[in-house]
Amino acid sequence: MYLRTLAQALPVLAISLLLGACDGQTTANKKADSEVGVDNQSTTTNPKSDNGVSAMDSLAQAYVLLVLELGNHDDSYVDAYYGPAELRETATKSKASAADIARRGESLLAELPAVIDGDGSIENLRMHYLKTQLRALVFHARSLAGESPRSFTNEARTLYDTEPPQQDLESFEPMLEELEALLPGEQPLSERVASFRKAYEIPADRLQAVFDAAIKECRARTKQYVSLPADESFVLEYVSDKPWSGYNWYKGRSHSLIQVNNGLPITIDRAIDLGCHEGYPGHHTYNALLEQTLVKERGWAEYSVYPLFSPQSLIAEGSANYGIELTFPGEEKTRFEMEVLYPLAGLDPKTAEKYEQVMALVDKLGFAGNEIARQYIDGEIEGAQVPALFEKYTLMSPAKAAQRKDFVDAYGAYVINYNWGKTLVADYVEQGSQNNEERWQRFTRLLSSPRLPSSLDW
Repeated sequence: MYLRTLAQALPVLAISLLLGACDGQTTANKKADSEVGVDNQSTTTNPKSDNGVSAMDSLAQAYVLLVLELGNHDDSYVDAYYGPAELRETATKSKASAADIARRGESLLAELPAVIDGDGSIENLRMHYLKTQLRALVFHARSLAGESPRSFTNEARTLYDTEPPQQDLESFEPMLEELEALLPGEQPLSERVASFRKAYEIPADRLQAVFDAAIKECRARTKQYVSLPADESFVLEYVSDKPWSGYNWYKGRSHSLIQVNNGLPITIDRAIDLGCHEGYPGHHTYNALLEQTLVKERGWAEYSVYPLFSPQSLIAEGSANYGIELTFPGEEKTRFEMEVLYPLAGLDPKTAEKYEQVMALVDKLGFAGNEIARQYIDGEIEGAQVPALFEKYTLMSPAKAAQRKDFVDAYGAYVINYNWGKTLVADYVEQGSQNNEERWQRFTRLLSSPRLPSSLDW
């Protein structure tokens, strides 16, 4: 994540044959709907064409090609693709403009059957997924074509299928006052927090050992509740000069490349955070389950591609962040860090509880970052003001605040997916859940289903 497409000349049959050639992919439904968290009744029929491909499958395949073509105009857009290489080559050769892709996306939307609000059947959820993802694709294509003025609210609603609450920056003052009391001093609070956190940085020569232990524990705890594909795996590498702290590049066949940005200091709490968020039960787990249950077992080609700027990202980021608390409930994260990670990092575990208290307050200030991003994108503040506001209200160091502005420049309203997405996922998972095992069951069903933000309550 560009260029005139061959789709106007390429018959749907040819696209279908390309996608059907994906290794391990089958249209057989090998798993009951109840196992992927949806109702068993289907409200939609999918008559087969002469080549055995259903109308919905043909529309889904056309959607995949559109996503890949739009990737020609935005290097960040196609976050993952593990369908046939021939289809990617077709998209790469396309000469369609972003405006052309938007128009074709709108035509495809008109072909999709109507969605029944509140119907949790598997086919209805699938249609809702395709329609909602397509609307986001059209919106992003029009933005790239310069046809849509930038708006934080419009991005949140259309790209991520939600309307996050707005909060006055002044509402975060009580949290800042609590931190003032915890970390008294004469320097600006952001500097005091930065100085406090510096004592918890993982030395570079201990980074590998700490992350290995954290990821191993994240995986072991996740496997207690989630049936991961037998051949799942990942490669971990360190990079720098990136606008993010960690990234999962899903490669298909249950394999990921996980990158950790060591260009900035990494504190002890980030080991489990990144291990869960990028790996288990976060992005790596989510993508592996989607591939297994929806692509391989159902033959749904639309899940062989992941457009970053889409409603699916809110579920992906929200579940990855909620997964940290699910995997290490209550005091278990702090306890594991004190007993295992602090010694590996050469840090004093006796101070872990205060560090956790400080960081819990800093985490709550993340919603202030959403408001700063909104004001910046909507033109209410100038770009030069943004790092200073991040320093004041989210207590980032100057370097981290500058990095965060770079992130907003690159990803816009995407910032809501982490905290607001976590809130929505938590509400879904914990609704009616009496214990941790039930929460894991609902969480796993979510990660294996076509649900998006606006269908979480179906």
